[in-house]
Amino acid sequence: MEENLIKPVNTFAEHSNDTSALENHVDIQSFSLFYDKFEAVRNVSLSIPKNRVTAMIGPSGCGKSTLLRSINRMNDFIPGTHEKGKIIFDNHNIYNKNIDEVALRTRIGMVFQKPNVFPKSIYDNVAYGPRLQGIKSKSELNTIVEESLTKAALWDEVKDRLQNHALGMSGGQQQRLCIARSLAIKPEILLMDEPTSALDPKATAIIEKLISELRKSYTIIIVTHNMQQAARVSDYTAFLYEGELIEFGKTKGIFTNPKNEQTENYITGRFG
Repeated sequence: MEENLIKPVNTFAEHSNDTSALENHVDIQSFSLFYDKFEAVRNVSLSIPKNRVTAMIGPSGCGKSTLLRSINRMNDFIPGTHEKGKIIFDNHNIYNKNIDEVALRTRIGMVFQKPNVFPKSIYDNVAYGPRLQGIKSKSELNTIVEESLTKAALWDEVKDRLQNHALGMSGGQQQRLCIARSLAIKPEILLMDEPTSALDPKATAIIEKLISELRKSYTIIIVTHNMQQAARVSDYTAFLYEGELIEFGKTKGIFTNPKNEQTENYITGRFG
């Protein structure tokens, strides 16, 4: 295990003028990810600013979800994957062989496209991670559960039914429960892979508002097919196409004055 992986993050080298005044939380350096011989992500270099929302957009199959999952090594679970280049977090390449992947995923949490609640009570869903970390005190667990559900804008809705089965919740509530479960292990970064694609407009609006609140305390990286959503919730946007990073910058600039013709064509709906 890399001992420094559990220490506070450092400031990283910066690749974009748009983030020059910010501290970067993750620095992706000439990174490629392969599924066997297929190169899904091609030589991407990108710095993710701290305590901001960064959106990854692009057509289906462009590599954005693969890149997102690479940031906490979730692709390791897929046979035949291998990588080139580096992803720097806490001043270490997370693909070094002596990095503890479990510790990494504690600090870089993940929320998936569809809510994946555990077949347990609401309380036990949120307490699951802290218990794995060795927390046994009931009072401490109670505090963590309440704080996490509050941060996920769910506490007031469920505080009187914490022992109810999580599968009885609505889809939007289940997704917020998954966010609360991620927050319970005190991550620094939240990865969100299409977190509202399975939700109705009302539930989507609640999640988007929640993202705006969470950016005050967390770095958030969100993959979305919904360009309007990217424009609403993100501070920075990365446009990927066929595995390559085409353009990255402040969201307002990407959507109103893109520098690359491919970006403009995608934003205006000419392809994708």
